Amino acid sequence: MREFVVMTFATVGLFAAAAWYAPVDAQQGDAKPNPHNLPATSLGDRLDDRLDDRLDDDTLGSRGRTGHPSIAASPGFAHASVANNPAVRDAKPVGQAVCMACHTLESKSFAHTTHALGMNVALAASPTTPTCEACHGPGAAHAKNPTARGLIIAFTHDGGTPVETQTASCLACHAGGARDQWLGSVHRRNQLSCSDCHNPMAQSSAEGLQAKRSINETCATCHQDIRQQFNRRSHMPLPEGQMACVDCHNPHGSINAVLLKTDTVNETCYQCHAEKRGPFLFEHAPVRESCLSCHTPHGSNQHALLVAPIPMLCQQCHSHVRHPNDMPNEQQLASGLAPDERVMGRGCLTCHAQIHGSNHPAGPRLHK
Repeated sequence: MREFVVMTFATVGLFAAAAWYAPVDAQQGDAKPNPHNLPATSLGDRLDDRLDDRLDDDTLGSRGRTGHPSIAASPGFAHASVANNPAVRDAKPVGQAVCMACHTLESKSFAHTTHALGMNVALAASPTTPTCEACHGPGAAHAKNPTARGLIIAFTHDGGTPVETQTASCLACHAGGARDQWLGSVHRRNQLSCSDCHNPMAQSSAEGLQAKRSINETCATCHQDIRQQFNRRSHMPLPEGQMACVDCHNPHGSINAVLLKTDTVNETCYQCHAEKRGPFLFEHAPVRESCLSCHTPHGSNQHALLVAPIPMLCQQCHSHVRHPNDMPNEQQLASGLAPDERVMGRGCLTCHAQIHGSNHPAGPRLHK
């Protein structure tokens, strides 16, 4: 028995010593080869070599291909070129220092923006990278005659630069993606410029360089009638901050007139209301045609964003069939002279509860 106890303590001590020294052995670099063939964890020369292989000589700039890089420019800004200003085709670029000599205030507000951070990195990596002139075009003519309109790309409607030139400067970098449908969009046809919604010279919003503090406030600058609808009793949770205009709309353009992000109204609604998508064994035709047959998308004084109160909404289609065709009125309420169950409670929905469609075998009238 004594020998068994001694052997037990010896075994426990051996395992404890192994556990104690295991981390020390693991920290010794070349003690044992890696049996799992895991990738190296060195973030030094190996990472530098991979960056050198991905970037060409022009992007690398003056840092060369040896040693640890002091700074690496992001490709989007590193390959920026001077914007084209058709009004002064022969003008030459003058560089950021010349611009900042006069535009001190603009430089201070611009310093905190996303564009400034990327451009400064690119400029530090390669002194030939354009910064101010990547958006505003060559500045030589403007420097000689600062008060003349149109000699520099100005992102305002009264600066002398056509809207097409302004948007072309932005799309030189921001083409594609969500902006694929900009050409032909309703905003472009109404001569909106990128700077009407965005302010790249100041960090006014948390994201997107919006002209206002948020996307919703930016849209409400023009669409004040729509913004007022969100103040109604029943509304989408936009004022509460639970959604934004861009959850349903693409302001840069889409294939439909109201700039929806999907092909149809129903597909847009189904992004959140998936339970209404179906298919159902018994369909309700107006639902399948368009959600706007019964609902208004922004806000309503009726329950559930309805365009009219029930049962008046239902009787716009369902008249001269089955139920008596008398139009409901206040006398049919519970306190009236002729109370009617079709007007009280949930109206038609008291019986026809599955109004969007039913999969129940006994649901041809959308009762179940």
